[in-house]
Amino acid sequence: MLSGLCALLCHFGCKPKTEEKEKEGQYFVTSPVYMDTAVTREYVSQIRSVRNIEIRAQERGYLETSYVDEGQVVKKGQLLFKIMPKIYESELQKATAEAKAAEIELKNTQALADKHIVSPNELALANTRLQKAKAEQALASVHLAFTEIRAPFDGIVDRLPRKIGSLIEEGDLLTTLSDNSQMYAYFNVAEPEYLDYAGSAAKNNKATVQLIQANNQVFKYPGVVETIESEFNNETGNIAFRATFPNPDRILRHGETGKVQMKVQLKNAMVIPQKATYEIQDKRYVYIVGKDNTLKSKEISIAAEMPDLFVVGSGIGAGDKILLEGVQKVKDEQKISYQYQAPEKVIAQLRLKAE
Repeated sequence: MLSGLCALLCHFGCKPKTEEKEKEGQYFVTSPVYMDTAVTREYVSQIRSVRNIEIRAQERGYLETSYVDEGQVVKKGQLLFKIMPKIYESELQKATAEAKAAEIELKNTQALADKHIVSPNELALANTRLQKAKAEQALASVHLAFTEIRAPFDGIVDRLPRKIGSLIEEGDLLTTLSDNSQMYAYFNVAEPEYLDYAGSAAKNNKATVQLIQANNQVFKYPGVVETIESEFNNETGNIAFRATFPNPDRILRHGETGKVQMKVQLKNAMVIPQKATYEIQDKRYVYIVGKDNTLKSKEISIAAEMPDLFVVGSGIGAGDKILLEGVQKVKDEQKISYQYQAPEKVIAQLRLKAE
């Protein structure tokens, strides 16, 4: 009786363990799937004002007055600086007097010419002297106007390197003026990604992009890709894009950096779950299940990354069966028992689906 009881207990006690072991040895396998999807790519960008110019002196003299401060918002035509105008005022007065004298001389010559006392050539010469005097008067007036430096457009004044009383030479930098109503973000795109963009962009349709600022916050106004340069850089293999962002709050400033996020549509891309891969020394691998249920590791290239998914560039084909889970528990040449899951079902069960 005791022997029979032990045998009975052994029978019922061992069976669940055997079934559990078989269950633990079962793996899920799936395959790559081809699908149309979209990926979001990030590019380091340099942010520039739509207009950023240097304000330089056009005449020599002492800086008499500065009407603005650093960081001040100014309007078009607003007076910014005045260079001591005394010399140029005197030159204008002199030129005005000479023009007046030439005008009187012309009147006298005209009167004499009407009486045939002087020749027509003498009258023409007097008229020429008057025109020359008026030209010199106009030039002196321009030089005097250059002593007042005004804003060519609405913008923000940058640093003021010269203080009141400084001797200013012609061409010296007085400040920089930035129009920040809109901002340009320049970023470089690799040739394969450019081709993906060019192949997916609708005709005459500008791509919408987002800007990630240096504090990792998303700039609240989206931008659009407006221009692409005509040539690739031979050294880097990149081509420059330019996106335009509205900046009504003047948050963005000239010289900032950030990251541009651009969504690119991919047609018929090969997609696999991220959890089906593992990484060794910056390289990605999957396990392919052979005909005899033996695992073989295979290196793959990742063309793009999405939440929970990888877009595969090369390394496997659509008909390959890949290990879905447990990639860290198995090894090369290991035989497994598996259950196949359709890739569409696997993707549907992921926490985040492909876009």
